[in-house]
Amino acid sequence: MAVTMMRQELSANLTGFADTSEPCAIRELVRADEEEVLEFLSARPVHTVFMAGLIRDNTLVSPQNRGSFYGARTRSGQLEGVALIGHATMIEAHTEDSLAGFARVARNCHNAHLIHGEQSSIQTFWQCFAGAGQVPRLVCREYLFELKELNAEVESSIDLRPATIEDIDKVMAVNSSMAFEEGGISPLRRDPGGFRFRTARRIEKGRIWVMFDESRLVFKTDVISVTPDATYLEGVYVHPEERRKGYGLRCLGKLSSMLMDHSRSICLTVNQDNKNAIALYNKAGFQLHSNYESIYLR
Repeated sequence: MAVTMMRQELSANLTGFADTSEPCAIRELVRADEEEVLEFLSARPVHTVFMAGLIRDNTLVSPQNRGSFYGARTRSGQLEGVALIGHATMIEAHTEDSLAGFARVARNCHNAHLIHGEQSSIQTFWQCFAGAGQVPRLVCREYLFELKELNAEVESSIDLRPATIEDIDKVMAVNSSMAFEEGGISPLRRDPGGFRFRTARRIEKGRIWVMFDESRLVFKTDVISVTPDATYLEGVYVHPEERRKGYGLRCLGKLSSMLMDHSRSICLTVNQDNKNAIALYNKAGFQLHSNYESIYLR
């Protein structure tokens, strides 16, 4: 059903991009482009927080990005699009021509797993990317939520803390289970060594937050990207036996109060079918920002 709906909406989305009289050239970006790229991404900071955060954490050219950054330029040299093409492909493009150019490059990416971003852009990208008869393995419709203002009361007494390396096995088990539930593939089975390395690195950077009740992991979330404009969260989890007890709301409130000392807003995406999570984020003060889509490749 989601694939059929996606195809039906493609023609309507093609009119949502700026016209350009110049064809664009696509090339892989280099470290000398980094300042220009960050400035370009800062024009829409909530939509580009994932890419901007990766660049700030790893630099523009790094194996930690699990892909390569490409730029679309007009003949006059103006940057009109930036894309990360790799395991997770994400695009910030201001013209349909640049989206088509990125799609041509992405066809040659052999480790592509996921295409993720703003719904209108992703659907147009898919039209240019997919071959005749090609269908995704899975399409997930999502909401992008943003928190701009904290709720009046924050419970400071709740025992939320950064995860330590001793917590890694429990964190990996939860994250792998959530990834399987959402996308149908377990990173713990597919790439156990790489998954452990990436989780350990995130823990070392203080980007995973947890709350335990003795040995039980009650709450967890990952801070994926941090920029002055926005912080992006992923993998918000509450233990099934501890749900509907207020832990998610209180932990999100406390974490948000700390994160907003360094960012103007906090954002996250949630599957449109996950009504309980949507209710939690609404209660925590998050507001709908835009419609997103994830396309999982075969």
